[in-house]
Amino acid sequence: MSNFVYENKKEISSAFIDSSVRLGTAQTTVLVQDNVTECFGSFGCDGVTYKKKYNAFWVFSKAKFKFFSRPAWTDFVTVKTFPINNSGIRTNINTQIVDSTGKLVANVKQEACVLSFENHRPVKLSNVGFPAEGFPEPVLDEPFERFPSDFTEDEFVYEQVIRYCHIDMSHHMNNCEYVRLALSVFSEEYLLAHELTQMEVHYTGESKEGQTLRIYRRDSTDTPGKTYVHIKEGDRCVFECCFLLQL
Repeated sequence: MSNFVYENKKEISSAFIDSSVRLGTAQTTVLVQDNVTECFGSFGCDGVTYKKKYNAFWVFSKAKFKFFSRPAWTDFVTVKTFPINNSGIRTNINTQIVDSTGKLVANVKQEACVLSFENHRPVKLSNVGFPAEGFPEPVLDEPFERFPSDFTEDEFVYEQVIRYCHIDMSHHMNNCEYVRLALSVFSEEYLLAHELTQMEVHYTGESKEGQTLRIYRRDSTDTPGKTYVHIKEGDRCVFECCFLLQL
């Protein structure tokens, strides 16, 4: 096995379930976020190291999730994370989650780059010691989608003021919090009745405490069960995503 693969066994505790008493969607993003951090730390390329050595930080711009099953509260899963390439400026990372019986729970692909704290410009991965070769075979390497951007006020659902509870160590809205806001365009009843099979998220801007986010929803007319969500701060799009649910 490649030195870049990081495996972690996790219990689906109460912190990782939703109202179905199974692994939740937003909670899955937290599970993946934690494992990616530990994975990069295992070969000295995590955000803490980059801050100290290079005054730089990781930014995750896109992620695609494919869901196959949902383990229940108190079940155990194995989370395996590894980078799959180095394009010079960006890397793609895969995470695979399987349950205690070996059944596939989810495959995830993420896109990330490193920015300088000084000027917020991209830093070459070769300049921060990120691996250039020897990557494992991907479990998910599909291209990311292009989402519609012409949302209108007729598609507005609700707004949310960013509070302290939404902020992470970067002093901006945490990526997982955007997913929670996007999921809230659905009712609990609808999500309990329809299984999510795929989610793709694009982080397109930063937002800070005190700003007001406006959340928009559009149901696809071409693909049944597909819904686009657009989140804006003023005139800026800061987050966009799509969900595919079984009808």
